Amino acid sequence: MNNKPSITRREMIVATAISGLSLAAAGTANAAGAPARSKMFVSVRDEMLMTGGYASIAEGLKDVGLSAIEMAVSRDSSVRAITPTADKPRLFLNSDEDVDVLAEQLASTHTRVTSLLIPNNFGAKELDAEVAWVVRNVQMAGKLGASAVRIDSAMEGGRQLPVKTRQEIFSRCVKKIISETSGVDLGIENHGVEGNDPDFLLGLIHMVGSKRLGITMDMGNFYWAGYPIEELYTILQRLAPYAKHTHVKNIGYPAEMRNTRRQAGYEYGKYVCPIADGDIDLKRVIGFLRAAGYRRDLCIEDESLSRYDEQTRRKHLREAAAFLASTL
Repeated sequence: MNNKPSITRREMIVATAISGLSLAAAGTANAAGAPARSKMFVSVRDEMLMTGGYASIAEGLKDVGLSAIEMAVSRDSSVRAITPTADKPRLFLNSDEDVDVLAEQLASTHTRVTSLLIPNNFGAKELDAEVAWVVRNVQMAGKLGASAVRIDSAMEGGRQLPVKTRQEIFSRCVKKIISETSGVDLGIENHGVEGNDPDFLLGLIHMVGSKRLGITMDMGNFYWAGYPIEELYTILQRLAPYAKHTHVKNIGYPAEMRNTRRQAGYEYGKYVCPIADGDIDLKRVIGFLRAAGYRRDLCIEDESLSRYDEQTRRKHLREAAAFLASTL
């Protein structure tokens, strides 16, 4: 007699959803893997999308004309529901049941989660617990069909440590995460002062020595950090082969400041601007990625949206999506 329990309808729906999403993720591997897609595509950060005042991610994506999303994970392991309800506005990645619900929502709305953004802290006192938390998130990213997880090189108390010590701590943690997971890449975002040092980033990547570790290329953050515009292009071209994911933003400085070295973050709130309007030639940067074999998403992260009213934010999101699509 076969005593194995029969699969329920709900379990079948979830299994089918996860299978389809995993296949989609496998098809977006970059040059480090086996690319099946012929071109890049456009996505948006959930936090940016929801500044448009939408009732749900699903509603926002439909209005903007996209179907791919990067999801930010809070420290309590929760993410926004794709179609929230009164009792479940957020879903928890440390709950298998909630992950199944999220997979169903992604499938039913034809939404792809391209990546998870996690605020890891490899300077945590309970470092083993922190690494285990990241491992769980990477595992759930794979289950949901995401191809990458954005990680952070910044760590609590890191400024008081020698750079080499920080790199050793980071590499030790990431090696353990990679050994306990599979199929999902890790992208270190270039942000903050030291995180926008390309040599620091490449040092981390080379110390870990895994093709699964690269960068979440933020196209605006090196410019934020003060690099002149032409030096920015040199850096982005150098790092393009390591891209696992992207954030797309733009900044428009006065003409006389574009090719000068500025203080990091100089009047960013004043000069950050809609994606199509800034100094950075995004089509040129996307060309660097294409030449390097990148076939994943261009993720909208327009940090100028906070300056506008709700309707204007929606307009800029739609325009950003159309502009980036036109570059492909």
